[in-house]
Amino acid sequence: MAALNRQRPRPVPQLAQPHISIVIPVYNEQAILHAAMVDLRERLKPLGWSYEVILAENGSKDRTVAIGQELAAKYGDPSDGQVKIISMGEPNYGKALKQGILLARGDLIICDEIDLCDAEFHKRAVDILETGEADLVIGSKLAAGAEDDRPFVRHAASIAYSTLLKVMLGFRGTDTHGLKAFRRQALLDVVQACLIEKDVFASELVIRADRAGVIIKEVPVHIIEKRPPSINLFKRVPNVLKSLAKLTWSIRVRG
Repeated sequence: MAALNRQRPRPVPQLAQPHISIVIPVYNEQAILHAAMVDLRERLKPLGWSYEVILAENGSKDRTVAIGQELAAKYGDPSDGQVKIISMGEPNYGKALKQGILLARGDLIICDEIDLCDAEFHKRAVDILETGEADLVIGSKLAAGAEDDRPFVRHAASIAYSTLLKVMLGFRGTDTHGLKAFRRQALLDVVQACLIEKDVFASELVIRADRAGVIIKEVPVHIIEKRPPSINLFKRVPNVLKSLAKLTWSIRVRG
């Protein structure tokens, strides 16, 4: 009886594992999204990194999702700065950022802002993480040596918010929002433990990391406003204060 001709199943190709994941929350960013991604990729190219970009969209009412999908289709090669987009379907910065971090595959994770995309911070932060000097790097716009070229009212709001964190939660640094980079394994449990979303997720992440004994290093950054805020600053204040009260209860009471 002739032996049956059986073909061995072909192995499923494995996606290249990026070394670095860059997570960027986006909301109503159709005006700058495409140009920002092209510029970021160009500035990262000389570094020779293996990386992915995760656009964490949250409730946009313009063409942000469509543009993100076009970028994902254009830059789909996992070996060459792959771009992905996820969508929360609701305006929730913290939820989008957290989900982007949890989906990130890189050993190192950088949390960026679409109107910053500071490749110089990326390089400095990765150097610090890879030498073991710290497990979490904060790009501070309030540390000594930083330059904040945003309108004065936004700079003053950042100082006021940081002061509230010091008074209410014993925050020991200068800044929690904006640019961050960390070693995924060192912060994954902290990310999963965060309970508060919206505007204060980033603060909860940094404060919980500090309380957990994570080695943190701040580096001063130069901030230039590339476009007006997508959400009016004064409209955000009541929600931020409510979330900050929840955060204080979450950390001080629940632990």
